[in-house]
Amino acid sequence: MPAADDSGKPLRVLMITSEWPKPGVSITPHFIKRQAEFLQAAGIDVDVFDFRGERRFRNYATAWLGVQRRLAASHYDLVHAQFGQSGVLALPKRLPLVVTMRGSDVLGIVGPDGRHLRKGKLLQAASRLVARRADAVIAVSEHMRPHIGADIPVQVIPSGIDFDLFRPIDQAEARHRLGLPLDEKIIVFVGKPAQPRKRFWLAQQAVEVLSRTMPVRLHVAWARPHDEIPWHLAAADVLLFTSMQEGSPNAVKEALACNLPVVSVNVGDVPERLASIEGCELCQNELPETIAAALERSLRRGSRVEGRAAVRHLDERNITEQVIAVYNRVLKHERLSGARTQGETVATTA
Repeated sequence: MPAADDSGKPLRVLMITSEWPKPGVSITPHFIKRQAEFLQAAGIDVDVFDFRGERRFRNYATAWLGVQRRLAASHYDLVHAQFGQSGVLALPKRLPLVVTMRGSDVLGIVGPDGRHLRKGKLLQAASRLVARRADAVIAVSEHMRPHIGADIPVQVIPSGIDFDLFRPIDQAEARHRLGLPLDEKIIVFVGKPAQPRKRFWLAQQAVEVLSRTMPVRLHVAWARPHDEIPWHLAAADVLLFTSMQEGSPNAVKEALACNLPVVSVNVGDVPERLASIEGCELCQNELPETIAAALERSLRRGSRVEGRAAVRHLDERNITEQVIAVYNRVLKHERLSGARTQGETVATTA
């Protein structure tokens, strides 16, 4: 698949994101950085503009000026905004714009009481505006499509998995490395406990119910270096996922890549991920008792699952090819539109 412009030079992409790992900070998301690295490995020249929006107008205004200066000073073939709000910095458009919607940008922001916050409505409105201006819109899961706009073409491309990092590891070795006991049943929760939409309280309630019938430990893998997460997954007997809102949750896909059983509520694209995997459980409701029963079945089954094969198509290399195909399609359309406009101009002046 070509990844070069008409002159043969590598495509040059300005990637805009407010979610970029910082040195020495272990709790930032890595899926955007991973996509940028795999694009670079595939021959795309990716230049990242990283900013901290923090839902503050002043931060976005300063970042907008920074993007405009970057676009004026350097040649790019297109802009790729990660999350809808990042695309605001590329408006008004100077170049073809691709935007990837990843979750809260179009689904909203959940508050501590489980309700959507008013500022999330502004975020959704900004993301939909960007979607209407963009040349291509990517969503990480199918269920996000109607939230973007019924009349806006959307291509679904989930976040990918680094199969070299997330892999099956011997459980005893993992527990020894992490200092966890060998004789306990361990349920792992991967996510920020204080983030309302993750509903850590629900995970705690389910485990409390389960502990009445069997001894278990709830192990939280948060604020850990990214390359340590596979060890936490390997040490566990099951992943518990209780979020109320997600796009395409990476924790579930990464657990499956490690062949770890997953017990989850019905959220995001999780039903699609678990549908064909024997040994995983999609809970029929969100009652702690229902979740506890699913956990007990998984723990008594006591075996790994064939998850890696089921998510093999989500290898980051495959996802990279799909993203590059979007780039090429957008640039081809841009060239054809330019040629048509030039032809019309010549015909008018002839």
